[in-house]
Parts: sequence; structure tokens; C-alpha cells
Amino acid sequence: MANTYTQIHIQSVFTVQNRNCIILNNLKDELYKYITGIVHNNKHKLLAINGMPDHIYILFGLRPSQSLSDLMQDIKGSSSKLINEKRFIRGKFSWQEGYGAFSYSKAETSNIIHYIHNQSIHHKKKSFSEEYLNMLKEYEIDYDDRFIFNPVEYFVPNGTN
Repeated sequence: MANTYTQIHIQSVFTVQNRNCIILNNLKDELYKYITGIVHNNKHKLLAINGMPDHIYILFGLRPSQSLSDLMQDIKGSSSKLINEKRFIRGKFSWQEGYGAFSYSKAETSNIIHYIHNQSIHHKKKSFSEEYLNMLKEYEIDYDDRFIFNPVEYFVPNGTN
């Protein structure tokens, strides 16, 4: 688009279905490279990607040629297909429905990149659920508790959850 100039930085976060902790090192590297390829192939600029075994954060510069929802559908749908076709896990893989997306100024991007790259440190202090709810409140985003990412359910032997 001639004469179209934008600077749109988006941090997106999404979780594994039922917050299952399955994005382990054997899957993580290839998954992140694949998602990076999707972002680049759609002409956006990936600034950071990282996460934990149950969720992923991505920071990217969004071009106006594609909607955020179309990009997220591509990322989640294509990466699910990759994981299932390569059988990285037993059973069928899927991402939990929905995602969070937050916009930032260029001045804020270095702090967000640092935050994304240091997920394991952040989650020693605060759970993902606490952090996500704090973000929604901080950015004054209306939400319905019924549609917040499911909390992690831990398996307890002998069926005594």
C-alpha cells in the first residue's frame, strides 16, 4: 500500500488446550521457528517469541495488510497442524480458543522483549493466570471470567485431584 506508514507493536499470548504443559524443549525450538516463519511469510516483523510449557508469548510488528485475527488464526491453526502431523505429542494437539493481544509503543518494546525472554524467571514469582488477569485489568480490558484461559489442572495419582 503506497503512502501507508504504520508502527503497530503487538504482544500476543495464547495457551495450550486445557493448559496442558506439553511445549517441552523437544517441541519448543521447532515450534518457535515455525511460528517465526508464519509471521515473516505474512510480512510482519517478529521481535520476540518465548513461553512456558503451557503458553506462548509473541511480540511482533503488525503490518496493516492483514488483520490481527487472521494472523492469529494462521499461527494457531498452522502450528497445531504441524504438531499433529509430526506427532510431537501423543493424542491430538490444539490451542485453547482465543488469545490475548496488547499493543505497545516502540519505546516499550525493549522492556517487553526482556519480559518475553525471561518467562521462567517471571513465573517463579507469579503464575500465568495471575499475570494474565493483571494485564487485562491494567489495560482496562473488559472480560468474562467464563472465557479466561483455563487454569492448569494438575494430575494427582489415585484420582484424588
